[in-house]
Amino acid sequence: MSNNAGMRIISQIERAPAQLVARFAKIPTSNISDIMNRLYCMNSYLLPFGKTSLAGVAFTVKTPIGDNAFIHYAMDLASPGDILVVDGGGETSRALMGEIMFTYAYQRGLAGIIVDGAIRDVECLKELPLPVYAKAVTPQGPYKNGPGEINYPIACGGQVVSGGDILIGDADGIVVIPKADASELIAAAEAKLQGEEARLEKYRRGELDLEQHFAEYDALLKKAGTIII
Repeated sequence: MSNNAGMRIISQIERAPAQLVARFAKIPTSNISDIMNRLYCMNSYLLPFGKTSLAGVAFTVKTPIGDNAFIHYAMDLASPGDILVVDGGGETSRALMGEIMFTYAYQRGLAGIIVDGAIRDVECLKELPLPVYAKAVTPQGPYKNGPGEINYPIACGGQVVSGGDILIGDADGIVVIPKADASELIAAAEAKLQGEEARLEKYRRGELDLEQHFAEYDALLKKAGTIII
């Protein structure tokens, strides 16, 4: 039996429900991260170019360094609302995508692109309303030879991403919500947002919970063995 590892495509995936994506899209990444014990954010080196608001389900691609053949194929397999998530190994010597591919992806209805690697033609993203996050920018282009994989689990920005997972991005960065956990997490995320909005509204009115705030952190620091002189 031949070994096809590195040359595999899963064309159909189970996606997290669209209604869950829409609910998570209303919540800041910081709130979502907090209720997931602050372990599911992609690395801060993935920066937005152009539009920052990102929400959709992952359609994953694993590529060899500096090659985008499988990314092109993935753009045709993906469905509207999908986010193309590319494991480029973090290598930045060659751009894996540029304006032509961004425009093609946008017209296909993709909800965004994340590249753990480099991109180019970033000026176009000032006008094109497609959220694109990447590690770096370089004018040097890619090869188109393969190998690659589509919709097998990948590593992107320090997180494991599987096809169909929910991805939410904003100006702070990107958080990964595994599809198996999404339905159990949404209520906690919404409650976290409501609680923080209520506190912020009080603070904006100048109503500070000074005694409670001091008592909480005084107890925390004393428990840690802090000496107050």
